[in-house]
Amino acid sequence: MDFRLTEEQREFQKLAHEFAKNEIRPVAHIYDESEEMPWDIIKKAAKLGLTAYRYPEEYGGLGINDPITTMLITEELAWGCAGIAVAINGTGLAATAIMVAGTEEQKKKYIPMFCDMDDPKLGAMGLTEPGAGSDVAAMATTAVRDGNEYVLNGTKQFITNGGIADLHVIFAQTDKSKGWDGIAAFVVEKGNPGLKMGKKERKLGVRASHTAQVILEDCRIPLENRLGGEPGSPGYISGLAALKMLEATRPAVGAAALGIARASYEYALAYARERKQFGIPIIKQQAIGFKLADLATEIDAARLLIWRAAWMVKNNLPFRLGEGSMAKLYAGDVAVKASLEAIQILGGYGYTKEYPVEKWLRDAKIYQIWEGTAEIQRLVISRLLDKNG
Repeated sequence: MDFRLTEEQREFQKLAHEFAKNEIRPVAHIYDESEEMPWDIIKKAAKLGLTAYRYPEEYGGLGINDPITTMLITEELAWGCAGIAVAINGTGLAATAIMVAGTEEQKKKYIPMFCDMDDPKLGAMGLTEPGAGSDVAAMATTAVRDGNEYVLNGTKQFITNGGIADLHVIFAQTDKSKGWDGIAAFVVEKGNPGLKMGKKERKLGVRASHTAQVILEDCRIPLENRLGGEPGSPGYISGLAALKMLEATRPAVGAAALGIARASYEYALAYARERKQFGIPIIKQQAIGFKLADLATEIDAARLLIWRAAWMVKNNLPFRLGEGSMAKLYAGDVAVKASLEAIQILGGYGYTKEYPVEKWLRDAKIYQIWEGTAEIQRLVISRLLDKNG
C-alpha cells in the first residue's frame, strides 16, 4: 500500500484549497444568509477546470478519471463552504447518470454542456419524491410511451438545482409491475413546458445550494431522451444501472462531510491554542485536549475509509461489504460530532453567528440524511455483511 499522493493529485488538491480559501470562504456567510445561488463562484470554478476535470476529453472535459482526485477536490471545496461546494458539484449527479447509462450519442450531446469553461450548464437529478425517499422503488412518477414520445407525470422533492437546471435527469416508472426493473431515466431539457419548479426549500444548512420541488405535468420528450435507449436496442443499459451510480458517488458525499469536519476541527484547534483560562491555553486542559485528539483521530479514519472506497471504484472492485456506505456513514457522523465539539470548545462564542462553527453544524447535519440516510447506510452494510461477510 502506498498512501502518497501523485504530483497531479497534489496539484489539484492545492488548486482546490487555494480556490476555497480565496474565493469561497470570504463570501460563504453572504450566501448562507441570502440563500442565493453563487453563480459568480461557479463560473470562476469552471474557468479553473473544477467543474469539468472528471469528464473524458472527447466530450470536452480534462480527462482526469481518478476518483481519489475527486475526493481531494470535494473535501477542499466543502472545507470552504459545503453549500457552495454543492452548487459547484451538484451537476455531477446528472452527468454521472448520463455517463453510466447514456448511449454514445447521448454522451456526445449532453456531457459537453457541463464542460463549457466559459458558460457551464447546470444539471439536476430527479429521484426523491414526497412519498418515496429511501424506498426508491415506491416512486409514483410515470413515463408512458405515446408514439414517438414519452409523457412524464409526477413530482420530485428536494432536488438540487431543481427547476433551474439546463438538464434534468428524471427517474420514472415505465412498468410498476416490474419493480426496480421498471424504472428508467429520462433527460428533460430546459424550456420544456411540462417541467415546472415547485416550492424552493428554505434549509437549515447548505443554503448556498438551490433545492426545490420539480413538477412534471404531461411533460413530453422524444424517445431518444430515454437514457440507454429502448429495451432490446444495441448497447441498452437500464435505468437501474444509473441508480447503481449512487454506490459509486457515496464516497464523494463522505468527502464533502470530511471537509466540514476538518474545517470545524481546525478552527477549534486554533481557538484552543489561543484561548486562556486559569492562566493557560485551554488545549492544555485535558477535557479540551482529549476532545481534539479524538477528532483528529476520527477525521483521519474517515479520510482513509473515503480513499479506500475511491481506490476500489478506480479499480472496478465491488463494494462487497458496503465500503462506499461505510465511508459516507462514518464521515457524516464525524462531521456532526466535529462541529458540535467545535461549538462546545468555543463555548458561548460558538453559539453566535459571529463565529463560523454554528454554520458548519447546520451544514453537517444533511450528510446524515441525503444520498441515503445514516439508517439506510447501516441497512445496506448489514445486508452485505449477512450476504458476504
